[in-house]
Amino acid sequence: MNNRERRDAGLAYISDDSVMEEQKKCRKITQELNTVDRSDFEKIAQIVKKLFGKSDGAFVNPPFYCDYGSHIEVGKNFFANYNCTIIDVAKVTIGDNCQFAPNVAIYTAGHPVHPASRNSLYEYGVEVTIGDNVWIGGNTVVLPGVHIGSNTVIGAGSVVTKDIPDWVVAGGNPCQVIRKITEEDKKFYYKNREFDEEAMAHIESLEK
Repeated sequence: MNNRERRDAGLAYISDDSVMEEQKKCRKITQELNTVDRSDFEKIAQIVKKLFGKSDGAFVNPPFYCDYGSHIEVGKNFFANYNCTIIDVAKVTIGDNCQFAPNVAIYTAGHPVHPASRNSLYEYGVEVTIGDNVWIGGNTVVLPGVHIGSNTVIGAGSVVTKDIPDWVVAGGNPCQVIRKITEEDKKFYYKNREFDEEAMAHIESLEK
């Protein structure tokens, strides 16, 4: 196997010239994204679509950084706020209606613990999967191999080292489940602040 085949098979691989050639293509697109007129939302959306290969309503607030772009699969209405980094050595799958606050980082890449192995230049990538309707708070780091379930909220400043289930609020370092999300949560927009009648009627109309 060559190193690109090793990488895509989930084996340890070395970032040789052929691997870096793939990354060069991505860097040209991210450079375009990160230098575009920030008020040209239509152009930003076009570049994001080119970067990910496909998207349905995806929007990324520059700056944004990744290694390949083609290894990132996003669902409908994906939004990433400023300074998002996705190290997509392995595949990153993100579901529908997901939102990332500023400075979210997703890492699929890693290096061996033992210095002899690490100094050999072998590295690896392990897939990350994020379900539908997930909100990830600012300055959160998601580590290789993690699965985050649907309808879950990850609190700001979290380091997600292991799988997080559906329908929970989780946070901390390491990130842990804090509580379940229930139907009662629907009427609140922030802590104990409730939606007014007009806003609540709009929310309920979207569910019909």
